[in-house]
Amino acid sequence: MSDLQLSLLVIGAVVVGAVYLYNGLQERRFRRRMQQAFGSAYDDVLLKAGVESALADGRLEPQIVPPWTELDDDGPPAGAPKREGQAAAAGFDPLLDYVAEINSDAPIADAAISELASKLASCGKPIQFAGFDSRAGAWIDIARGDEGRYARLSLALQLVNRAGPVNPAQLALFGDAVKACANRISAQATLPETQSALKRARELDAFCAGVDVAIGVNVVAEGGGMFPGARIRELAQAAGFKLEPDGVFHYRDEHRQTLFTLDNHEPAPFLPERIQGLTTRGITLLLDVPRAAAGIDVLDRMIGIANGFTAALGGRLVDDNRAVLSESGIARIREQVRSIHAAMEAYGIPAGGARALRLFSG
Repeated sequence: MSDLQLSLLVIGAVVVGAVYLYNGLQERRFRRRMQQAFGSAYDDVLLKAGVESALADGRLEPQIVPPWTELDDDGPPAGAPKREGQAAAAGFDPLLDYVAEINSDAPIADAAISELASKLASCGKPIQFAGFDSRAGAWIDIARGDEGRYARLSLALQLVNRAGPVNPAQLALFGDAVKACANRISAQATLPETQSALKRARELDAFCAGVDVAIGVNVVAEGGGMFPGARIRELAQAAGFKLEPDGVFHYRDEHRQTLFTLDNHEPAPFLPERIQGLTTRGITLLLDVPRAAAGIDVLDRMIGIANGFTAALGGRLVDDNRAVLSESGIARIREQVRSIHAAMEAYGIPAGGARALRLFSG
């Protein structure tokens, strides 16, 4: 092999390595922006082909697993339907929550409830409390200062969120804290079987991981140009965004839920006190697919705003690999969003609904 051929091989290897390194850095930056904007990690439709292959043909047929499902498939154990009815009455979700109860013959002191709440805070998953108000004959959210109002407590540990499924240690900590509290006040603690709860959490988390997708599009400057921060802020506010303390513009719905965000394509955040003097080579718009109820409409709104920025700033609309985003590419993304939302609906977790907002949180 000649020196020329060897040199060309080395140069080629360096170029290929540089491309892989660049793409890796771009993906890491994208995921950092998603974590800042929405609180956890996502998969990007424009980076992940697996969602298209798994969902676009519409063949995904998930099934809801009842909270009492056991490995022997003998059906619900005795008392399970009653417990599920109590959980629902207390405002908890039988699919998402592991629900325990404390029943006392006497009103439970506020100090005991506060101590229990402090211990449960270390479980690493969201916790909800409800107390049965005998005067109202209903379960209500517990508030501090309700001394001696409740002789029955219902406590819910959320099984899954974007941090993953509950693990055995977390579930054991929850159960031990509930039982210890009951023992101290001479009350009875009732907890569901743990293995079926862990199994349900793993299955629910596996489904959520398959539909937890974000869509990112970028408007980048042409020919090494720069976009002024003042102009970006002007256009963003005119489009309905609000710049928030996290350094990201949020586009929220009427319920104050973030539908999509606008972020700096470069590392520096859009801090309110610095954006006037900032310049950047690009901006990124991100859509959180499972949290958007009207997915196609929200996607079209985001793409429309991105096109408006492209025209106003004189840039190009591209994906995270800097490939121009064509109409055919946008059409494929629409189909992916439609398939993801259909799969979520079939599983009983409509996109943007109460379950989705709880599951797809940090």
